[in-house]
This record gives sequence, C-alpha cells and structure tokens, in this order.
Amino acid sequence: MALMTALWRRMLAAGAALIVLVIPVAAQEGDVPAVTAVKVHEDSGYVFVDGVLDEPTWQTALPATGFFQREPVDGAPASEVTEVRVVYSATTLYVGVIAHDSRPQNVVSRILQRDKLMSTDEFGGSPVFAGDDAVALLFDTFHDHRNGVVFATNPNGAEFEALLTDEGREFNIDWRAVWEVKARRTDDGWSAEFAIPFRSLRFPTGSEGQNWGFNVYRVIRSKNEEVLWSGWSRSTGGFHRVSGAGHLAGLNDLQRTGVNLEVKPYLLSGGTQEQLETEIDTDPRLNVGVDAKYEVRPGLVLDMTVNTDFAQVEVDDEQVNLTRFSLFFPEKREFFLENSGIFEFGFRGAFEPPPFLMFFSRRIGIAEDGEVPVLGGMRLTGRVGGQTVGLLNVVTDSAFDQARTNFAVARVKRDIGDRHFVGAMLTDRRDHNGWNTVGGVDWSFWPTGTLNIQGYGVRTATSDVGGDDFSYRVNLDFSTDRVGWNLQQLMVGPETTADMGFVTRTDMRRTDGHIRLSPRPRVLGLRRLDVFTSLQYLTRIDGVLQDWAWGGALSPSWNSGESLTLYYGRGFNRIDESFELSDDVEVPAGDYDLWQVFLFGSTSNHRPIVFSTQSSAQGTFGGHMVSLNGTLTLRPNANVTVDARFNHNIVDVPDGSFTADVASLRLSYAFSTKLIANTLLQYNNLDNSFSANVRVNLIHSPGSDLFIVFNERRGDDDSLWAFEDRGAVVKITYLARF
Repeated sequence: MALMTALWRRMLAAGAALIVLVIPVAAQEGDVPAVTAVKVHEDSGYVFVDGVLDEPTWQTALPATGFFQREPVDGAPASEVTEVRVVYSATTLYVGVIAHDSRPQNVVSRILQRDKLMSTDEFGGSPVFAGDDAVALLFDTFHDHRNGVVFATNPNGAEFEALLTDEGREFNIDWRAVWEVKARRTDDGWSAEFAIPFRSLRFPTGSEGQNWGFNVYRVIRSKNEEVLWSGWSRSTGGFHRVSGAGHLAGLNDLQRTGVNLEVKPYLLSGGTQEQLETEIDTDPRLNVGVDAKYEVRPGLVLDMTVNTDFAQVEVDDEQVNLTRFSLFFPEKREFFLENSGIFEFGFRGAFEPPPFLMFFSRRIGIAEDGEVPVLGGMRLTGRVGGQTVGLLNVVTDSAFDQARTNFAVARVKRDIGDRHFVGAMLTDRRDHNGWNTVGGVDWSFWPTGTLNIQGYGVRTATSDVGGDDFSYRVNLDFSTDRVGWNLQQLMVGPETTADMGFVTRTDMRRTDGHIRLSPRPRVLGLRRLDVFTSLQYLTRIDGVLQDWAWGGALSPSWNSGESLTLYYGRGFNRIDESFELSDDVEVPAGDYDLWQVFLFGSTSNHRPIVFSTQSSAQGTFGGHMVSLNGTLTLRPNANVTVDARFNHNIVDVPDGSFTADVASLRLSYAFSTKLIANTLLQYNNLDNSFSANVRVNLIHSPGSDLFIVFNERRGDDDSLWAFEDRGAVVKITYLARF
C-alpha cells in the first residue's frame, strides 16, 4: 500500500503540473442564444400532452428560433423553421416543438420503438440520428459545460433518452428516465410536446433563478439536413459539445417533492431446462428482489439493489474470433449502464477490442460458464460542487469455480475551468483466495477548442506472484471540419493485471499516428470526402518489434446519405506463442507479413430498405482470410423492423482451412411506444448451434415493466437440432416514487 500511495502522489503531481500548461478554452464565436422558461400556475391551466401546442399556456412563452445548419452548409440558416417553447409548473418541465416543413409529405417517420432514434457514431463517438426526422433536447442542469441529459422524439412520438458525459466521451443510450412525449404530423410539418418531471432530473436547489445549459438538435431527413440552436460549428461545436450549448433561464423556485426515494421491486417466475448426458435437468425459478434510488443531496444519487436479476437482458450477438485476442461484448444490464460514464477510465480504441479499461462491469456477475448470482450492490454517483464522484460496491455469490467475491470501485473527477478535468479511480476485487487492486489518475485538457490532450497513468497490484505493473497513455487529438490529426503513446506492462477491467494485451509499447483531410467537393452529389492515413508501431517493453501497420483510406459520403470507405494497408505481425484459429487449425509462432483491404459501405438509413457491408480480404499468418459481411434492414412501416445479417469467413493458412459463418435474423414489432416484441434468431456453423431469443416488453406504467422472455439453444457435433438448453421467465417490476 505504501507503494500505491507513493505512485498516486507522483501521478497527481504530474497531473497538477499539466494544468499549468493549459490555455483557457476560447469562447464560441458569436453570441450564445438564450430562451426563458415561463412558469404556469394552476389557475392558468397546464399542458395536455397530446403533441399539439394548442393550449393558451404555450403562447405565454417566446419561442427559441434562429437555427443554423451543421450539414450540409456549415453556418447557413436552417432551410426550415423550428420553434421551441419552454414552460414549467411546480412539478414538471414542458417543452413544445413545432418543426415546420415546406414538404410535409416528405417527413420520414419509420421508428416507433423506444431507444432507437439515436446512436453513437462508430468513428467519432458523437451522437447521431437514425433514419427519421427527429428533434433532440439537451439539458445541462448543473451548467457545468460538460455533462448533460438528452431527450428526443420523432413524428411518431417515439421515446429516447441518454446521458452525455464529458462532452461526448460517452453517450449512454441505455439510461432510463420517467417522462412523457407525444407528437403529431401536421399540414406544415410536425409538432411534439415533452413533459419531464423535475424529479427525473438532477439539479441544484435554491429559491433564486437558475440558468441551465440548453440546446436543440433537429434533423430534416428528406434533405439530410442537420440544424442546431447553438453550437452548430463543425470545427468547435456539435450537439455533444455541452460547452457550446445556449442558456435556459427563468427557472425559479424549483422545489423537490417527497423524500426523493424510488423503490422498484420485481417478481420473477420461470424455469430452465438443460440437456445432461442421459437426461434433461429442469430447474424452476421464483425470485423476488428490489432496486431503490435515493437522492442523498441535489445531484448525488444512491442506488441499491438486492437479489439482482437480469433475466430480461437480450442475449449477446454471436461473434467469430479470428484473432489471438479475446472478444469484447458490450454491457447490457441496466444496473451497470446507468451513469456508467462516470466510471469510464482507459482507452476503448476503434474497430478493435479495448486495449485497456480499468473497469469493465461484465467482470461482475458473468463467468465463462454462465451467470453468477449478484447478492446485492450499492452505487453512489453524481455531482458534488466541482467534482463528479462515483462509488460502487457489489457482492456476488459463489458459482462454478468462483468464490463469493466483493467488487469495489471509487471514482472522482475534478473540474478545471469550463472543459478540463483531472480524475482518479481505484478498483478492488477480492475473495478468500486473494485480491487485485488497480489505481490511477487521468486527465483531459482543451488548450484550444480544437485540440484535446488526454491520458492516464495506472498502477496494478495483486496478492498473486506477478501482477504488479504500470500502464499509461498520452493522446493529442486535433480536429476541425477540414483537417484532423491524432498522436498517441500507449504502454501496458508485462505483469499488468486488472481483474475488474479489460486488457487486450500486455507487455507492449504502442505508438499511433493519424492524419485526416476532409475536402468538400461540390461534384457528383458529394457532401464530404475523407482522405486519411495512419501508422501504428508496437514493441514489447524491452524494445523488440511485435507489430507495425500502415494504411490509407478514401471515404466519400453523399448528400443523399450514402457512404463508402475503401482502405488498404500493409504491416507485420510477430507471434511469440502459437494459438488456434479454430479447434483444429493452429497458427505457429513466427514472423508474418500482412496486407489488408477493407470495404465499408451503407445506403442511406432514411430509406425503407437499407443495406450495409463491412467486408475485407487479408493476407495474414502465412495465408489469407476473406470476410463477407452484409446487413439488410427493412422498415416497411413504423411498427415492423426486420434486420438480417450474414457474416461469411473463409480462412486458409498453412496448417489448414475452414469457413466460419454467423447468421442472424432480428424481428421487431412495436404495437405502440409501450408494447414491443423482439425475436432474435442466430446460427453459428463453427459451434453447429442455433439459438432463439424472444422478448416482449410492456411498459404498464411509467418506469414499470412486464417482461416475457424465452431462450432456446440447439446444436452439437452430431446434429444442429439436438437440444441443449432452454429457459422461460416472466418478470414484472413496479416503480413507486415517494
């Protein structure tokens, strides 16, 4: 522990020294827009949430207008008028949106299912809209210029909410809140009414008027036009840049009601069947548990869970691993998803498994052999003055070869100026067999509005022999609309052990460089043409070369919404230990030259039929691999979505050859915004397996759900239809707010 303390002192001193080098962030050019919320009293009437702004209440508020384009013409006035009004009562914040459209017949609205309106851009990590016309609202309730909550809808009144952390470092689309929205198509476009209870938001208390950060983001899909009320600049703005938001004023005497306590018990009934050697084992299930949420102080929330169950979570997508590293599966469990951005520490990378994450929540309650019971847990997260804090403690029961285990995380981030932070985090996993502790500091500074300097330093320690080592990362990222570059140094020591995290490989020192040019030629309907090149050089800690790779790409995108990326690269891999690509094909240790060709492309996602592909050909491991990957999405109407995927891999290396196929069919039917049925069918030829997952979700009251879930898996070496296991559960939850 003395070593850990000394390390922390050195890391904090280094972080403090970097603060001196930071130049204050330049303010956004131009005036920051502002809108005033109007309080409505009981005797003047309230808003009836039906999507039509016909109540007299709305006329008491001046609208926020003056939207500007981000695409296709940076800074040009929006081609269609958007009006946004804000009023509030003692308990609820109401936002009314009128989205005018001169061609109302072209308004696109094919999404009805919850949580499908937006996603995260896989290249930049920023929020992007799906294929519909839509409007998104951002509230920076603590006005810290870095974190916010997002609510969005489309002309169907589909619901979407998310958390923005550190100006888009994480866009958490799995956060759930209690609120209401309705929308209507009109003769001149569409309109929407949002009703957001104040107790669903976190904000400072006080009788004096509050100013919140506020922004509105609209997509006019028939033109693929993106407009914002504030922060529209491509170079220094964007919806995820919370510091570029406008202001929402006039919020006076905001009072919390009740004791700020939410209790959500659940009742689950069901059972599982599993094929043993000579018989089928049946295991009935009857579980009860409870989740609770208490706002300890404004902005600081305590979550508690007892006898936690995740039976309603959708199964993982099948993947084929054709590398020597572990696959990465995303977290899908609600308890770990909420406020997960607070515990983000490390480097996720792009188009690769994360090189280093100090905390990866799937290490809790999930083992290679199946689910590990979660006995209970507590999480304290939120804002305290200029700090963001997070404390997590979860206890899992013994299962399979794992003993009863305690998992603990402590996180703090200190704001510096408007956009910078210095943080620290500690993780600790321990059972009666031993312990593993990891601690470190991280930072993010913005010397200018286009240059970000970030990094971390980590020390790991364990009760076992070995496991005591270091990892660090320093990254410089410069990005404008026309030019971008990135330079990174990453090191992971040979004995680095993070039992609560995800480490792709150890004993490496990696240097990455990336340069992008993005002209906007006005030919062939092009909107943008990205040309970029990248170089990666990776050695062991002792300096011995392990890998290098160079590549270049051409990536045009069109005003119609279509996109294409062509990539070619060369490289080298050194394999120190042999590994298996499949059960009977081995790649021996040795040096291998590498060449790669990738093709990524997609038709516009606003069409009823969308096709995308991520295909590649590689010369690697002394042979070659070809991967043909296609996704076909059909949206004939707002209720039905069909998503068919097929991945065909051909592997031919000196030790042998094989094909690996993964196919899936996802069927979704939204009866309404409150009742959704999903079916996922998957086939994997390497395992000779077929699986089915059926989920029905009824939101029977705000924040309360009824789930009906059925899973079945078949297949073995002899027959695809040989029974393996099945399970069925009914789970009901009820949210009570006090």
